[in-house]
Amino acid sequence: MSDLGTLSVIFDLDGTLVDSEPNYFEATRQTLAAHGVPDFTWAEHEKLVGISTLETVDLLRERHGLRPPVSELLAETNRRYLELARTRTRAYPQMRRLVELLAAAGVPLAVASGSSPEAIGAILAGTGLDAHLRTAVSADEVPRGKPAPDVFLEAARRLAAAPADCVVLEDAAPGAAAAHAAGMRCIAIPYVAAQADRFATADLVLRGGQADFTADAVYDWLATPSTRLPGASA
Repeated sequence: MSDLGTLSVIFDLDGTLVDSEPNYFEATRQTLAAHGVPDFTWAEHEKLVGISTLETVDLLRERHGLRPPVSELLAETNRRYLELARTRTRAYPQMRRLVELLAAAGVPLAVASGSSPEAIGAILAGTGLDAHLRTAVSADEVPRGKPAPDVFLEAARRLAAAPADCVVLEDAAPGAAAAHAAGMRCIAIPYVAAQADRFATADLVLRGGQADFTADAVYDWLATPSTRLPGASA
């Protein structure tokens, strides 16, 4: 048990621990372009932040009337993404520091992500975060992706933690909703700052996203949740 009591912390991966959304955008853009859709934009991608790759591909296939099956499009997108992820994924420095602080305190840690197990493994290994984040759950391993609570509940199960003792860090509204549905507290760090109002169920919202996030302040909040952080709303 850590000096933070029975606390366990579950991190979303993409857009929370690491800045991987540009890689997902590029992989998706390349796949769509290969199938005759050349004008996929970053603005369109932003609207999909927070849902699993499978759900994203399924939605875009229907939207653009693509003929290949979802499984084929998903495999193409994942292949392109993994090529980018292995060499171009950057961990947010303050997130890395928070992981190190919590690990040093003995807090059980996990990753719960909509990415594939292969993508999660590649990113954690490539950034060195796997040294502290040894428990990882993909939405591919549970019946339903976010905003359903399944991926967070499975992470808690693997940590042998009660959901009420877990705090989730999330950058996307579906993930915050999933944490709430799981009975867990949530710190929201919106990837798209303009969407901060969508995180109504979060216990703490850093409205400026990563620009408002500092590891030491969040660590102190975890130790004393009543602490108000700069740029935060309850």
